[in-house]
Amino acid sequence: MAGEPQDDCLFCKIVAGRIPATVVRETETTVAFRDINPQAPTHILVIPKVHHPDAVALANAEPAILADVVRETGEVASDEKLDSYRVVFNTGSGAGQTVFHAHAHVLGGRGLQWPPG
Repeated sequence: MAGEPQDDCLFCKIVAGRIPATVVRETETTVAFRDINPQAPTHILVIPKVHHPDAVALANAEPAILADVVRETGEVASDEKLDSYRVVFNTGSGAGQTVFHAHAHVLGGRGLQWPPG
């Protein structure tokens, strides 16, 4: 069921504390932790505690939670002292999404070229 923890979801297991992560922030609705395969000096994932497969599904089902995720990206950037940064939501395997639990990547600490990838 949408929003419910999934037994086979890596991020649901992190939310439940069954898999360790380097958590940098946590709120009632979100968890932010360092990516284990960083693509920039600062690479932090911000995830909702509820399970939805991607950002659009989260927006459709629980827009206030998506707003919490986006708000937390700004808090993470502030905590990390990033003057500029990128927030990325990958949607679908063709876009590089490998964990199908909505999440935002906060990338910074180096120049980020455009267009990406």
